[in-house]
Amino acid sequence: MKFAFAGIDFLGGVFEALAAAGWQPIKLFSRPCDGIYDQNDGVVALARKHRVPIQLSRIRVADLEALSAEHGRDWTLVVAGYPWLITGWPGRVRYALNIHPSPLPDGRGPYPLFRAILESYESWGVTAHVLAEGGFDIGDILAQDVFPISGTETHETLLARCQMAAMRLARGPIARDLPALWRKAEPQGDGAYWPRVTDLDRSLDFRQPVDTILRRIRAFGAIETLARINDNRIFVQEASGWMEGHRHPPGTVVHSYRRQILVAARDGYVHITRWSPIPLADAGNTGR
Repeated sequence: MKFAFAGIDFLGGVFEALAAAGWQPIKLFSRPCDGIYDQNDGVVALARKHRVPIQLSRIRVADLEALSAEHGRDWTLVVAGYPWLITGWPGRVRYALNIHPSPLPDGRGPYPLFRAILESYESWGVTAHVLAEGGFDIGDILAQDVFPISGTETHETLLARCQMAAMRLARGPIARDLPALWRKAEPQGDGAYWPRVTDLDRSLDFRQPVDTILRRIRAFGAIETLARINDNRIFVQEASGWMEGHRHPPGTVVHSYRRQILVAARDGYVHITRWSPIPLADAGNTGR
């Protein structure tokens, strides 16, 4: 099966898995990345390895028509981590599917991993579904890979698990049985759309219990949470903590050592061990 891949390194393992399963790549559609939170170096390298064209602008109908003119209709458009809604594919490509990092219909939206941890889900998963023209993440389900997650899950561990599940889907049911899956795809039914997180979602409130604060820090990991320390805003990547009775007002810095900060919470202390006065996205920016 020939395929075009639309995405970035976030789920770029899908590209690699399909190629390893014997599918033939014909084009990469990606997007500009900041190199910090979003990268496409990996998928670009794969595209160059397979000597296929690369496009960083939004997919238009003319792009699909050009591929169909060159390869016919018997190819698949595989989307994974692509921000733009793709329309006009019916009649121009045999199959079009999206691989989404949630157990749909829960977790529709741009990036549901944060909330999966914030809301203490006990299981999570990745879904392959028909690419719908009417909206994001609503197409009929082709296959799912669901796995349990723990109460100590972090953003980075959940991301890795989703990436591995996406590769299992790609080299397994998608690579082997896509025509059959397409014929028996199941409608999602009612679900929930989770919007993009805001700075408020990422902000720490030391009036909350220690466990709640640490869960928020784990949920965002290297994406960073925001904290107000002595009237200054800092960007937190890692912390630990413990429960202990005390009389300090929540948010008080009660101890510091080198770059480590111990902050009072409602029912204990949060020990901030990795933080910065500027966000990771601005690190190294000289302002020139």
